[in-house]
Amino acid sequence: MARKTFFSFHYQEDVWRVWNVRNCLVVSKDQEADGFFDGSVFEASKKESDDALKSFLRDGLKNTSVTCVLAGQHTAARRWVRYEIVRSVLKGNGLLTVDIHGIRNDKQVLGVKGTDPLAEVGVYLSKGKLYFAELKAGKWVQYSDYVSSIPASELWFDAPTSENTVVKLSQHCMRYDFAAQNGRENIAGWIETAAGLAGR
Repeated sequence: MARKTFFSFHYQEDVWRVWNVRNCLVVSKDQEADGFFDGSVFEASKKESDDALKSFLRDGLKNTSVTCVLAGQHTAARRWVRYEIVRSVLKGNGLLTVDIHGIRNDKQVLGVKGTDPLAEVGVYLSKGKLYFAELKAGKWVQYSDYVSSIPASELWFDAPTSENTVVKLSQHCMRYDFAAQNGRENIAGWIETAAGLAGR
């Protein structure tokens, strides 16, 4: 079954590598890929308010069941990648990380492997309520772009039970290497696995 998948990535740094991933999905016809916004659309939206950009990204996630984070060297620290991850959790999407540093860019240069973006966003329990956390300057802090509590019933993974202990999203999600693990042939299966883990 074709999965409608949202792809989260750092546009300026990795767009060439991302389009290589997209092209293999289009050719395979195994997936219906969403989230590949034209750069001019995304850049124009960034000139609007934060609320307008958040709305733009939420709209992009509509009707998707999996969010695939295409990770390069600096993806983990990107504010809007983190927002897409958080909104994906709230939506119940399956999540996975695919490292793309092993794909050459338009100058035929390989990238540098970065941190797993799903390891820098987590969930924690405080006074009986669940909240999102993010890693900033080496410390876990409350996630600032979504400060409401999260109903445990909306999580597809087990909610943390110890107060003020952050559970990283990466503990519940798979991470793959596109170049080293033959992503051209296998990414559709990785996406399907993520969907299954989330019960989608």
